[in-house]
Amino acid sequence: MEKLRRAVNQVAYTPLSQRFSSLSPLQLSLIPLLSLASNLYRFAISLRHRLFRLNLLTVYRLPVPVISVGNLTWGGNGKTPMVEFVARLLADTGIPPLILTRGYGGADEAKMLQRHLCGTSAKIGVGANRAATAYSFLKQYGYMNLHNSTYYERLLSHEKVNNHSNSGHIGAAILDDGMQHLSLWRDLEIVMVNAMMPWGNGQLLPLGPLREPLTALNRADIIVIHHADLVAKHDIEALESTIREVQKMGPTIVDRLDFSDHHLFQLEDLDMISARLEELESKFATKPVVIVTEKDYDRAPNVLENLKPFDVLVLCCNLQILAHKGSTEDGFKLIIKQHLKQDDRV
Repeated sequence: MEKLRRAVNQVAYTPLSQRFSSLSPLQLSLIPLLSLASNLYRFAISLRHRLFRLNLLTVYRLPVPVISVGNLTWGGNGKTPMVEFVARLLADTGIPPLILTRGYGGADEAKMLQRHLCGTSAKIGVGANRAATAYSFLKQYGYMNLHNSTYYERLLSHEKVNNHSNSGHIGAAILDDGMQHLSLWRDLEIVMVNAMMPWGNGQLLPLGPLREPLTALNRADIIVIHHADLVAKHDIEALESTIREVQKMGPTIVDRLDFSDHHLFQLEDLDMISARLEELESKFATKPVVIVTEKDYDRAPNVLENLKPFDVLVLCCNLQILAHKGSTEDGFKLIIKQHLKQDDRV
C-alpha cells in the first residue's frame, strides 16, 4: 500500500511534459484509472458546491467570528503553524480562541497544538462535525460579543494581555483545514500555498494534488506562501504571478446575455439568467458576479434581487473631460458659460 501511495504521489507532482521521461511503467499504468477518478471527483465537488448554494446542505453560522486556515493541495502547506500563530494572536489580545480540527491521523496535530498552546486561553475541539463540536464548547464556556465589548479594540491594538487563563468565554473560532469545510460559515479565509510544491501537475485528486481548481483561490481573503525562503526568488515571483492571474481585478471569464435597450425583465428572463449562473458556478467552482447597467437597476431594482444568492453589481458612469491640445475641463465649462452669457435671456 505504501508503494502505491508513493507511486500516486509521484504522478501527482510530475509535470505533464515530463511524464514519459520521469515516470515508471507502473506509474504510467495508473494514469487512466486516476484520470477517471479525478473526473468523478470534479463532478462530486461541483455537485457539493451547488447543493450548498441551493441550501439543500446547511451552512451553520457561529455566534463568534470564524477564521478558516486551509489550502488547495494535500499536506505540507503550513496550516498547523498558521493555526497556532492565529491562536496566539487572539489569546495574547484577550480573545480566547477555539480551534476546530477534524483530528486526522490519531489527532497528532491536535495533540501538538495542545502542547504548544498549553498555558494560553486557547481551547481545542476535535471532531468531524466541527459545527457540533463548536456548539458544544460554546455551551460549556459561553462566548463573547466582540462588537459590543472592548475586546475588538484590543484586537486592533498591540496590547498584550498577561493573563493566559484557560477559563473564560470563547471569543473566536479557528477552523483548521477549513477551506473545503463548507458547512461552517467563515468570516476570514486564509489559504496556505507551499512554495516548494505549489500545484503539482495542476490536476484534481487523485490524478493530481488539487482539492479544488485554482479558481477557488478567489474565495481567499489572505494567501500565505509557505517555505518562501527555501526556493529561488524567481520561483516566488512566478508563483505570485500565477496567484495574481487567478485573483486579478476583473473576471477570469466574461459571459454575457444581451437584451434590447430599456428591456423590461420578466420572470422567464430571470430564470434563464439564474440557470446560466448555476452553469458557470458549476464549471469554474466559484460564484459568478452579475453586472448590470445603472439604467437596468433603476428600471427594475426589486426584480434584480431575485438573482440572490449571486451578487449583483451596478455599473455606473459619469463624464470625464480629457485635456487635449490645451483644451481642459475648466475651459469647456468656460465656453458653456460664455455662450449662456451671450444669450439675451440670461
